Amino acid sequence: MTEEIQDLIMIGAGPSALAAAIYTAREDINTIMYEKSIVGGLAAITDKVDNYPGFPDGIEGMELASQLEKQAKRFGAKVEYGDITAIRDENGIKILTVDDHEVKARTVLIATGSSNSKLNIPGESEYYGRGVHYCATCDGAFYRGRKIAVVGGGNSAVQEAIFLTRFASHIDLLVRSQIKASEVLQTDLKKMVDEGKITIHLGVNTEEIVATDGKVSAVKVIKDGTASLIATDGVFIFVGLKPNTAFLEGSGVELDDQGFIMTDKKLQTNIAGIFASGDVRSGATMQIASAVGEGATAALSISEYLHALGRD
Repeated sequence: MTEEIQDLIMIGAGPSALAAAIYTAREDINTIMYEKSIVGGLAAITDKVDNYPGFPDGIEGMELASQLEKQAKRFGAKVEYGDITAIRDENGIKILTVDDHEVKARTVLIATGSSNSKLNIPGESEYYGRGVHYCATCDGAFYRGRKIAVVGGGNSAVQEAIFLTRFASHIDLLVRSQIKASEVLQTDLKKMVDEGKITIHLGVNTEEIVATDGKVSAVKVIKDGTASLIATDGVFIFVGLKPNTAFLEGSGVELDDQGFIMTDKKLQTNIAGIFASGDVRSGATMQIASAVGEGATAALSISEYLHALGRD
């Protein structure tokens, strides 16, 4: 374990952490972000962000993430790639396990965000990446001229289904109850339905992903007690988000009953010096704009905390 104690380590490098880093690095607080997958998080793999202030025509998710990263780095923030698997507090110093070593910090910002929930049905894990997907912008292009089933009825499912019409010959949207997306997205969805690009199936439970000769070929659904197969070449699943907090087991950080991190109004957890912001926080609105705002709030609280420690 390195003996150097950093003033601030951020876990995750999504919009919330990047926004916080802009503030902390600009105040000359040594800021290191650890990211285990992609800088920008779920925002980076979103086709188009249409409701982020300042971009009247929308902006590609990857471009927004890239701009935030550049701005944070301009002030001196650093991004390191590594998987943090544990965190503990020892006499006010936070010790984080990163891959095969440990690092120390006076303050920590947890901004690990959320990941896509799974259906946990037969065929889902077996054909992950080989017909089952959770990212339209990552994998949609593999399905040019082919049929796709999209599972879900919220904003993400509808938005990604509309995006996938760029590639697919037809899309079956499988909705357990009713469409719950915003009115704007529902208007766009209706256009796709009217054009024959998307068929909506309401009140269906997705029970199994079926394969033939090792390739996804259909989805088994049940509606009103009757089972049927919907032919498809690939399945994209968007049924909600779950917090990325498994690494906090045994840390003492308080979570709510869904696994999201509890914080006070200054975004500090029950452990002094450990803060949380963005989609991983209990009560978060799951919007990029609010995640960025929370990042700024957390940064100011962290600065105040370090000032009280005499770390100016």
